[in-house]
Amino acid sequence: MERKQVKELLQKVKSESRKRNFIQTVDLIINLKNLDLKKSDDQQDYFLQLKHTLGRKIKVCALIGPELKDAAEGEVDTVIMVSEFDKYAKDPKLAKKLASEHDYFIGQANIMPKIATAFGRVLGSRGKMPNPKVGCVVPPNANLAPLYEKLQTTIRIFAKKSPVIHLAIGKEDMDEKELVDNFMTIYDSIMHHLPNSNNNIKSIILKLTMGAPVRVK
Repeated sequence: MERKQVKELLQKVKSESRKRNFIQTVDLIINLKNLDLKKSDDQQDYFLQLKHTLGRKIKVCALIGPELKDAAEGEVDTVIMVSEFDKYAKDPKLAKKLASEHDYFIGQANIMPKIATAFGRVLGSRGKMPNPKVGCVVPPNANLAPLYEKLQTTIRIFAKKSPVIHLAIGKEDMDEKELVDNFMTIYDSIMHHLPNSNNNIKSIILKLTMGAPVRVK
C-alpha cells in the first residue's frame, strides 16, 4: 500500500463524515482470513511503537511499593501504593473505575503477586495487567520517565479470539502526515507478523467514530 493511497483514503473518510461537536477518532479495522486462532502462530498479540501519538494523552497508573514512590510521583498520572491494594481488592467498582481511567499499568516486579491478587480479576479481563512485553514490569529502582514517554506512542495489536484488528490511528484534527505515518507503521507491522502477509487480509476499513466506513480497495 502506498502513502498516496492512504492520504486519499483519509481525505475521503473526512469528506464523507458529517461534522460532529467533538473531535472524532480515526479508526482502522482490519478483517483477517485464513487463520486458525486456536494456533499461537496465527494469533496476533504484540505491542508496537508509532512515530506519533494518537492525538490524546495516554494515561498511566503505577502499582508500586515504597522503593518507587519518589520515582513515580510526578512521572505518571496515578500512583497506587501497595498499602492501598486492599482497598481496591475489597471494592471491585473502585478497581473497575481505575481500569477504565487508565490505558497502561506499570507494576513493580517484586510485588507482582500482590498486584495479581488485588487487581488481576479486573485488569486481566481488560488486558491491562502490567505487561513485561512493553516494559511495564519494572525493578524497584526503575526510572519511569522514559517508559512513560514511550507509552504515549505505544499501541497493542491484538487478534486472538476474533479475526479482527480494530484500533485507533489518531484524531481527525491531527496533521495528515502524522495520520498517514501511523497508518503505514501499523499496516507494515501487521503485514510482517501475519504468516501469509496480505493473503491473510480479508478487508481494510477506515472510519471516523461516527462516520461511515470506507473500504480500502
